[in-house]
Amino acid sequence: MREVVVLGIGMSQFGKQPEKGIRELGEEALYNALIDAEIDKKKIQIAFCGYVLGSLNGQEVCPGQIVLRELGIGEIPVLRVENGCASASFAFKEAWRAVASGEYDVAVGMGIEKMTGLGKGAILKAMGGGSDFELEGNLGLTFPGVFAMIARRHMHEYGTTMKQLAMVAVKNRKNGSLNQKSQFREVVTIEDIENAKMIAHPLTLNHCCPFSDGCAVAILTTKEIARKYTTEPIFIASSVQKSGTYTDSLDITRFEPTIKASAEAYKLAGIGPEDINLAEVHDCFTIAEIIHYEDLGFCKKGEGGMLIENGATQIGGRIPVSTSGGLLSKGHPLGATGVAQIVEIVEQLRGKSGPRQVSNAKVGLAHCLGGFMHGDVCSCSVTILKK
Repeated sequence: MREVVVLGIGMSQFGKQPEKGIRELGEEALYNALIDAEIDKKKIQIAFCGYVLGSLNGQEVCPGQIVLRELGIGEIPVLRVENGCASASFAFKEAWRAVASGEYDVAVGMGIEKMTGLGKGAILKAMGGGSDFELEGNLGLTFPGVFAMIARRHMHEYGTTMKQLAMVAVKNRKNGSLNQKSQFREVVTIEDIENAKMIAHPLTLNHCCPFSDGCAVAILTTKEIARKYTTEPIFIASSVQKSGTYTDSLDITRFEPTIKASAEAYKLAGIGPEDINLAEVHDCFTIAEIIHYEDLGFCKKGEGGMLIENGATQIGGRIPVSTSGGLLSKGHPLGATGVAQIVEIVEQLRGKSGPRQVSNAKVGLAHCLGGFMHGDVCSCSVTILKK
């Protein structure tokens, strides 16, 4: 397997953008990635596009081709990847495999989603399909409901507090206020979070990530080719994906796919969790980020609440998490989130994140989940990048 480098990255603005469709969102992100890579678009040989809700906006079949055409890119193989909220992570992984295998020299891994302007009811029904719709979603299972139950159980088992949950949202909103591409740019207080509309007890509105529109793109190539374009390549040290087991005895305060995927990713990269300088995690709800701290090995089981409370995951702390603002602040356009996490990690490792820059960042981790079924995560992706 060849060493693979992230040569170029690009993102659109994230947020509610009713005036833009996938064509406009994708064109912005892909153009930015090409400019960043300083590579001729004719060099691109294959593309993978993460996308989830196409059936709701009438552009279900060929989102990648639609976006690439706007930049004059045709003929090459373009594959759509759909795996729930982790779709873009899997598209990125396939782009990495295409280059690492030697079959292609330059590949695009991208993700895109249009969630606003499609009707709240339709979106909520589609989100119900993120589970086993026949056995769970059709009976009323919702993601806020699931994570509310997880939060209550974690609080019962480990003493996690409402204040600690709220501190995750406060941190990520603060980080998002420093990110020009973030959906939410205003900071919030613990009191703001506690007094917000209740969604599923104990989670109020600000404990939950928003609906978003957006696109993110990464251009991958070999180490040898990258030398022609940059003197500071960002390498893909490992990229691992796992699915759930769906057994009846699962502990809902831990996600086994995350534990297993991260353990394998660390092994392949030749490092441990103590070597990670920053991480982007799937903080769809505040309790999720706390559990990810534990599952990724940043602290012991049950100590995630204390990790946020003692400031370890703040920018400037021992292990900054969700420096982009995360899903809670940057936004969560389903099909785009996984590559947006890669964009943040690459910017940080390049030292170009401005006021949210992590000091001396050399190794970063991106973690994304997709779907939830029978008390378990359907898909999990963990990717480690290094300078």
